[in-house]
Amino acid sequence: MLIIDQVSKFYIKLNFEYGEGVPMFGLSWAYLHFIENKGMAFGITLGGDLGKLLLSVFRIAAVILLWIYIIRLEKQRAHMGLLVAFGLIFAGAVGNIIDSAFYGLIFSESNYHGGVAHLVPFGQGYAGFLHGSVVDMLYFPLIDTVWPSWVPYLGGSEFQFFKPVFNVADSSITLGVSILLLFYNSFFKDKTPTDDAEAIPVIEFDPRALRTE
Repeated sequence: MLIIDQVSKFYIKLNFEYGEGVPMFGLSWAYLHFIENKGMAFGITLGGDLGKLLLSVFRIAAVILLWIYIIRLEKQRAHMGLLVAFGLIFAGAVGNIIDSAFYGLIFSESNYHGGVAHLVPFGQGYAGFLHGSVVDMLYFPLIDTVWPSWVPYLGGSEFQFFKPVFNVADSSITLGVSILLLFYNSFFKDKTPTDDAEAIPVIEFDPRALRTE
């Protein structure tokens, strides 16, 4: 998932102008649509450069802790489904961290109608370390219509579902979390204690031991 994420982002960054979109497979509700965001998944942002830096640092810390936890699960021979779920979350988080950390150092800036970005010598890009923007390109407006005029307050306004533009890394995180929510109980239902040291001792009492000769 991490490889697919980075290959897709490099392709979009080097072949699409900012804001450019093309239909996928001839569908009217599926597009490759290039935008960038400085925040979290699905375009959620924090204010200013300081917010961007804090978000990047938080991501790195979370990924390190998640990696340690995955290693611990593997040593405990956890359910493969559980490892896959956390692996997907880990891959997605790393994918977006790479954008934030390095894309600003290696790419020129993408602007509306400003041409396609290109690779530049390391450190001569559009932003500093941990201040790069995350590349998004998957856009699925499944419903794109207008509210009927008789609907109070909303009549005549545009209604669109699903509006966020996201990337493969976001999809990987969402898939991993969904697997955890759907199958969490099954990952642990067969968990039985195997360590004899943790077993509760059974003490047998023989009343004959109280008798005296």
